[in-house]
Amino acid sequence: MNSLLAQYLRPHSISSMQDDVLIKELFLSHDPDGRRLDSEQVLRAMENIMCYATASEVPVSDEHVDAFAMNNASNIEVVGSQEPLGHTICKIAREILCKCSGEGDLHTRTMIVFDLVGNYRWDAKVVLVLAAFATSYGEFWLIMQLYPRNLLAVSVAMLKQLPCNVSMLKPRFKALSLLVKAMVENGDVCRNPNSNAIAAWELSSFTKLHQKLVDLLKESQIGNQEVLHVLFALKNDFPLKDCSTQAKLGVSELKDNMVILLVSKPELLPLEKLFLLVHQTYDHPHNKNLEGSYKIVWVPISSSETWTDVEERNFELFSCSLPWYSVRQPQLLNSAVVNLIKQEWNFKEEPIMVVLDSQGMVTNSNALDMVLIWGARGYPFSVTREIELWQEEDWTLPLMIDEIHPLLNKWVQEGRNICLYGSENKDWIIEFNAKMMEIRRLGLQVDMVFVGVKNPSEQVRNVLATINQEMHTTLLSFTEIQFFWYRLESIRKSKLRLGKVADTDHTLREVSALLNTEDSDNGWAVFGKGWPPDIVRLQGMQLMECLNLFPDWGGNVARRGLVGAIRNALGLAVSSEPCSHPNVLHYAEGSPEGIVVCEKCKRLLKMFVVYE
Repeated sequence: MNSLLAQYLRPHSISSMQDDVLIKELFLSHDPDGRRLDSEQVLRAMENIMCYATASEVPVSDEHVDAFAMNNASNIEVVGSQEPLGHTICKIAREILCKCSGEGDLHTRTMIVFDLVGNYRWDAKVVLVLAAFATSYGEFWLIMQLYPRNLLAVSVAMLKQLPCNVSMLKPRFKALSLLVKAMVENGDVCRNPNSNAIAAWELSSFTKLHQKLVDLLKESQIGNQEVLHVLFALKNDFPLKDCSTQAKLGVSELKDNMVILLVSKPELLPLEKLFLLVHQTYDHPHNKNLEGSYKIVWVPISSSETWTDVEERNFELFSCSLPWYSVRQPQLLNSAVVNLIKQEWNFKEEPIMVVLDSQGMVTNSNALDMVLIWGARGYPFSVTREIELWQEEDWTLPLMIDEIHPLLNKWVQEGRNICLYGSENKDWIIEFNAKMMEIRRLGLQVDMVFVGVKNPSEQVRNVLATINQEMHTTLLSFTEIQFFWYRLESIRKSKLRLGKVADTDHTLREVSALLNTEDSDNGWAVFGKGWPPDIVRLQGMQLMECLNLFPDWGGNVARRGLVGAIRNALGLAVSSEPCSHPNVLHYAEGSPEGIVVCEKCKRLLKMFVVYE
């Protein structure tokens, strides 16, 4: 019984598997790229051929012919395609004729036809194949009608190796005539591109590939090649390019590497932010130790279904100047891939960096801010690594200004007193610098660094020139000022993405205070040094009041340090002994552990876990 059951099931299972494989191949061949064809016009021209071909030996009257279609058939073109319509139809017809003559494997020939029409919508695919069939059949019908009365027809029939006795073809004529009539009577499916059948077919194709990608990215694979192949190489063996050399690359170039997909619009990033990203990934000093450990691939995605000329130009510009890899023809990305990037990875307008480990699994759906903050130090750029880095960090000068300017880094390492200050109000800046000069003449050693405001304007450029000429040498350029604010913005985004809130996270609270500072008459200043890593932020009237009281608290700088003296003068001093009051924070599912600063003594809280 078991053997009989096995014999029964085996052919059915094999057949089912073969069907699944065939359907999968058909789905994967469907890759519309936005080209548009007037299917209605092509169909009407095709119907004219069919009307003649299926008529009796009595000539068809002109009233049966669509004159409009005949007059306009030569004007049909495919919008968005470099290949003329006639060439496409001829290619399809050739494959049909080769298949009919027994040349080649049936399945292979069928898939070749589907590949030829892969970039068209489903309705256009049907119409193009029908047009190719109609063209071939119409040519055959003409020869047979004229044969043997016309010497030209006889010669053509001979070259095509048609039989001399046409009567033997009558059964095939009859069968073809019945097929053509059925095609004409059911041409309404092709006329309506929004028909339920076509919509269901497109949806099924789209859904299956989308689900396959989701499953692949969640499951552990032997390597990353299958994931990368489905993402980029379904239609092209060399879907990538090296931007620096323009060499075509296959996904095999990424084998066993961690891959970071930089997904963005074709205009990528503001130039200054792009410079910062290149510095953090390409020029960062830690990158030398990681050379070859990971690859970055730029994946530009249009804001609409069809790429604009401006987007095309932006892509050409950036893809010839970046130090990374890029998708070579992003316009041809499968729509299911684009949809996955938007839905599963939450890509909207802002760039993201999706990290795939060497097995092709997503370890971070957006590591962009992490990369902008720590550069190559963030390797392997997973969420786990991001949490680890934040556990090592506190709100300090090194975190605020790391790698922005080498001299500033040197000052921090030497433990010098530093004052970062910002505003775009020229009068306030003049008043603040005059007060600081007065204090420095009294013996306080502090280096001044102007950092402008978030989203600096031309006004900041003018202020920079004034400071450089009349007050002190400006350390940071206009571009480096932008780097500073991009860095602060990334710090805030990273914290928020990890579920932090300003009420319990000292770093998030302080960086948000700076980023939320409104452009007003009053500026702000941050005083601190590299070690000990303590800083204090003062703003507006509080800042100027503190500076006016310098004769009263300046004597404490040698004993308490600059930050300690300022805190003590304003009643913000850290107590000599830590307080002992508890602060209970309830655990939230998915929230990472972090650093909490006591609001009273300004010291780091020790963490103890209590189970209820």
